[in-house]
Amino acid sequence: MSTATQAAPAHFITQPGTPRAATALLDLAGTWQLSEVGGTTACPMVVPGDVFSALLNAGKIPDPYFGQNEEQVQWVIERDWIISRTVEVTVAVLAAPSVYLNAGSLDTFTEIRINGQVVGTTGNQFRRYRFEVKSLLKAGANQVQILFRSSAKEAAARAAERVAKQQHLIPSSGANTGQKVPHYNLIRKAQCHGGWDWGVSLFVCGVYDDLSLRATTVGRIEHVYTTQRHTAGAVTVEVTAEVEAPAAGASTLEIQLNERSVSVPVQLTKGLNRVSGSVVIEQPKLWWPNGHGAQPLYDLTVTVGDEVVRKRLGLREIVVVNQKDEKGTSMTFQVNGRAIFAKGANWIPCDALPARQTDARYFDHLDSAAAVGMNMIRVWGGGQFERHSFYDGCDERGLMVWHDFMFSCALYPADSAFLAEVEAEVTYQIKRLRDHSSIALWCGDNEVVGALGWFKESRDKRDRYIIDYDRLGQVLGGAVKEADGTRMYWPSSPCAGPGDFSDCWHDDRNGDMHYWSVWHGGKSFDAYYDVTPRFCSEFGYQSFPSFDTVKTYCPEEEWNLTSPVMEWHQRNQGGNARINDMFARYFRIPNGFKAFLYLSQVQQALAIKIAVEHWRHLQPTCMGTIYWQLNDNWPVASWSSLEYSGKWKQLNHHAKRFYAPVIVSAFQTKTDEVELWVTNDRPEAARCTITATLYAFDGTVISSEKLQAEVKPGSAHLVYKRPVSSFTATTAERGQRFLQLSLTAHVGSETFTHVNTHVFTEYKRCSLATATVKAAVSGFTVTLTTDKPALFVQVNADDLAGEFCDNSITLLPGQPRTLTFTPKGTVDQAVFAKSISLLHLRESY
Repeated sequence: MSTATQAAPAHFITQPGTPRAATALLDLAGTWQLSEVGGTTACPMVVPGDVFSALLNAGKIPDPYFGQNEEQVQWVIERDWIISRTVEVTVAVLAAPSVYLNAGSLDTFTEIRINGQVVGTTGNQFRRYRFEVKSLLKAGANQVQILFRSSAKEAAARAAERVAKQQHLIPSSGANTGQKVPHYNLIRKAQCHGGWDWGVSLFVCGVYDDLSLRATTVGRIEHVYTTQRHTAGAVTVEVTAEVEAPAAGASTLEIQLNERSVSVPVQLTKGLNRVSGSVVIEQPKLWWPNGHGAQPLYDLTVTVGDEVVRKRLGLREIVVVNQKDEKGTSMTFQVNGRAIFAKGANWIPCDALPARQTDARYFDHLDSAAAVGMNMIRVWGGGQFERHSFYDGCDERGLMVWHDFMFSCALYPADSAFLAEVEAEVTYQIKRLRDHSSIALWCGDNEVVGALGWFKESRDKRDRYIIDYDRLGQVLGGAVKEADGTRMYWPSSPCAGPGDFSDCWHDDRNGDMHYWSVWHGGKSFDAYYDVTPRFCSEFGYQSFPSFDTVKTYCPEEEWNLTSPVMEWHQRNQGGNARINDMFARYFRIPNGFKAFLYLSQVQQALAIKIAVEHWRHLQPTCMGTIYWQLNDNWPVASWSSLEYSGKWKQLNHHAKRFYAPVIVSAFQTKTDEVELWVTNDRPEAARCTITATLYAFDGTVISSEKLQAEVKPGSAHLVYKRPVSSFTATTAERGQRFLQLSLTAHVGSETFTHVNTHVFTEYKRCSLATATVKAAVSGFTVTLTTDKPALFVQVNADDLAGEFCDNSITLLPGQPRTLTFTPKGTVDQAVFAKSISLLHLRESY
């Protein structure tokens, strides 16, 4: 969150750098006083921030993340709360024609008062509100109050009102997704605030973005947005500013884009004005997704009168190709004319307590995504529109954003008031965010099409609810068309594309797919081989967090998977049983609590690795894998590859390998053949050398061969197909041998390496040797050696924040591996040396 001492984020209106009458800006960030309406609870609250965080910081509630304390804080959501402060206003500010209150994000139902007089009310977390307040202010001290009414009570009241009016029910998923607050779908608030099947239930309220008083002479800039027109050797950037003027008058629209400047005289009328001008950039430096080029950003400054907006633009063209072909209907993202295989993960709010959703958290998580080769983040529809700094982080790191609108796993009203609220919300957010180069697609919702079949009401009267859904979709699609004609509107995820709402959970031929048959359906990992999605935007497998994280919420006496606290921190019904059942299918049952945690992460990494490597080698038929999910919003068992602290699970280390630009993979088919493939995502051909070594688990080299392959750009190449019997003559030998693959690929002036390991049967049937793995520490490096092959070797710096450059590796005799640890913050080298612990697969049982 920004504070009074921090510079305003780049997209906030800030003072211009030229000697003209500047916008008077009075930042209301800082310490306010929080009090319970009709109660005695009171304490300071930092704005931006939330009520739960304020109460926690003041010792009024226990840590809701520890143990089962969540139950002890639910009283907070039933109360109304007031925050207040005194602000000094000068005579000079009051001399301006317009003084307005800017509220970037208030959650959710508020009444704002200045000096006891009502300024206005709000009812949507996702809208910015601006109120003219000059007449309510006085020179000197002014009292500002914001009342937050209980969103839980408002949701219940809206449901009761529908019953009273005999309107049809609007079902929400409730317990199916872990929601503990009913009727959340009737209000415009982050749908996961009341809990999810990975999330804690803290129905928070507060101030989440800029809150300020602003004085302006000519008019306030409501929006600035641009449109790019790419031609040979040049980009024309058309800049539009929407200006709300208090009175008619002449002014100038000034545009500066890097070193190019344009001044356009404009005549403003009272009310809303749209003024525009254009700048031509010769020989532009284009913005590319991560792994495909650089991410140059051009500085844009737009001035009208005494208000200024500053942005950074990436110059690029993004097109989503959704066309019929012989296999169905494609879904391919093209950037600057190049087809891009999308590699990424789904994003949820990075903390259940909004006060902890800091820029540092954003950038840490986005760094972890970019570092493993991701080029796309899907902002999921049950969460929120993030602050600009999140999208700045995506722009800078080349992470394309698939952006859902905020509807998920429920049905929604379609009355005129609700639809008008939605239209205002999405129009504002689209105009606010559309200039971020990273945003690649606007998507109507998450799984709302599927939800039509989840509830008895909608199954019994499907036409009634389809009409509602269509009305909502028309509003969303219309808002995209009106507010951003540069991007595709994708109606829902999953769906086959505009106008086609076929079953994209099970039919893999069209559009984007959500494939949950392995986790929710309990199918084996090789079920991933049975589908060929055109684009898989959700699939996943759960694991527990590491022991380091478990210790932060679970007392020692509860270190058991079936203890009340461990089960409390598992929000998916039957989740722990699914993990254990799959253990029995693939692994030997682990020995001890730490081994259970470790093996769950091995299993998760294996599941996602199998899916991604298979689907990547199917390009260009399949052109995207976005696994569920990147991050957590509290410490919990989940599908994430980053733990709540940002610590990498084993999955994130494996993602660095399976999302590498050029990879070598072995697939064992159901016809008992081994296929060796090289997949090349680069736009140039890859000249590859593969070393395939057949080992016995005691470390004996049985055979080794070098293979050559020339792999075309953006494609996969079959190196060979051989019967399993050519590697293992008998069934028993399948558990005694494994194939180690090493790739060196030359692509233009770049060289890439990749390693992979293939076993011929389930790990529980493998005769793993009792390997002795040793670690030699020097500074922040750890050199690992072993006397026998060791699989999924994990080195941990216990209780220290930071990451190793690689982890969860196959370690071979005579081939030491040196791993470098990068601390987060200050870490003493002697402390680091004492923190090192090791675990590998054979040691887990």
